[in-house]
Amino acid sequence: MLDANLKTQLKAYLEKVTLPFEIVASLDDGAKSQEMLALLEDINALSDRIALDTAGQDARVPSFGFRRDGQEVGPRFAGIPMGHEFTSLVLALLQVGGHPSKLAAEVIEQIKGLQGEFNFETYFSLSCHNCPDVVQALNLMAVLNPNIKHVAIDGALFQDEVNQRQIMAVPSIYLNGEPFGNGRMGVEEILAKLDTGAGSRDAEKLNAKTAFDVLVVGGGPAGASAAIYAARKGIRTGVAAERFGGQVLDTMAIENFISVQETEGPKLARALEEHVRQYEVDIMNLQRASKLIPAETEDGLHAVQFENGGELQAKTVILATGARWREMNVPGEQQYRGRGVAYCPHCDGPLFKGKRVAVIGGGNSGVEAAIDLAGIVAHVTLLEFGEHLRADAVLQNKLRSLANVTVITMAQTTEVKGDGQKVTGLVYKDRHHDAVHEVELEGIFVQIGLLPNSDWLKGTVELSRFGEIVIDARGQTSIPGVFAAGDVTTVPYKQIVIAVGEGAKASLSAFDHLIRQG
Repeated sequence: MLDANLKTQLKAYLEKVTLPFEIVASLDDGAKSQEMLALLEDINALSDRIALDTAGQDARVPSFGFRRDGQEVGPRFAGIPMGHEFTSLVLALLQVGGHPSKLAAEVIEQIKGLQGEFNFETYFSLSCHNCPDVVQALNLMAVLNPNIKHVAIDGALFQDEVNQRQIMAVPSIYLNGEPFGNGRMGVEEILAKLDTGAGSRDAEKLNAKTAFDVLVVGGGPAGASAAIYAARKGIRTGVAAERFGGQVLDTMAIENFISVQETEGPKLARALEEHVRQYEVDIMNLQRASKLIPAETEDGLHAVQFENGGELQAKTVILATGARWREMNVPGEQQYRGRGVAYCPHCDGPLFKGKRVAVIGGGNSGVEAAIDLAGIVAHVTLLEFGEHLRADAVLQNKLRSLANVTVITMAQTTEVKGDGQKVTGLVYKDRHHDAVHEVELEGIFVQIGLLPNSDWLKGTVELSRFGEIVIDARGQTSIPGVFAAGDVTTVPYKQIVIAVGEGAKASLSAFDHLIRQG
């Protein structure tokens, strides 16, 4: 199952296992069970602290869990955790085997202190780059607290469950049989939903902090770069981010970040955060900014308020809140979001195997999505608002070579249709003749660009007609001492490498501002 190189790497990791445990597998004679058995036998052979029991009786087959000292412990995998989930498997093996996590001590204690019964189920796809964060977070929580159980379920393998629960987006999380959440979530986000008092405690912590020299709002590439450049100047630096990594977390292949030939968004996001943590930077995650209050005097303090009621003050502020996927804003889109309307073809594509889907948008993202989906689904209809596709020629040529793809230009999507539970089609207007057409399908993937995360700044800093923060060549906004960087600004070309440079520039400008203020 595992090649020689992977076995060598895994054997080195498994040397960190200190507590012996068993892998308990529930199998049948099917091909997937045999594939799982081969994987588990490879793991078993790599460590004398791991035993394998193939007499499991779990209802989901194939699946496997863990037993230590005769007691079930930690997570369970229903499906074969390869692809993006192989790291989740390795971490589960290490954590069940006693290797400590890197979580902060106070977070570990918060997990251990949860009272009640928490039976989590997470539906994932092997091509989903958002899913591992959820799987790994809940696996770790299940290792740390015996009241928490977690099973990670490959939606492509357990299609009956997916259909019964009408799951059309991953990761989809259930708690005690009821929907709990969709999309990427980390330990802190899950805890915030379980521990209802966490928000007010966070607010109290924010309010108790002394003023920063530089406060960065946003944890994407621009924010990370700004924080590093500020911290290297030896000044008090803080980063308040809704999620560290920003939209990079939702990016699949990255092949144009100079000096890094190829990487993936979540991997780059982790590297960014690890780099920031090498310095004395106060990182405050799960903080969604709600209001900027500019300083009343030239040498006064700016304030940033957050949705949990907390407030931070700083001599200078760098706004790096990035952007989000642009929505169609048509009837039915929000109603069927996660029930046929999707924004990540890599994550949710496998759930539409053999079905009909549409891709909205004819730029590089849209055409790439259509190409990827064409290898999974029955048919792809690509709708482009303009007269011509905007994607690179090489992508267009590939797209038009695919037999199960239909391209419609001059098409304006006007409505998402559904039966109350899931998408059944879409309506578009032919912009040549104003004729209205309906397409029957089961999924819609929206790929029409980005919107700046600047709604909370309206009425304070100057914004362009597109909602971008207006900045000068130094990253200065219309408010002295408030700077901005990255995709939320008027800087053209929304690219990771550009955002990193803009973050550095804004930070240097903030430092220069501090020096001049004395």
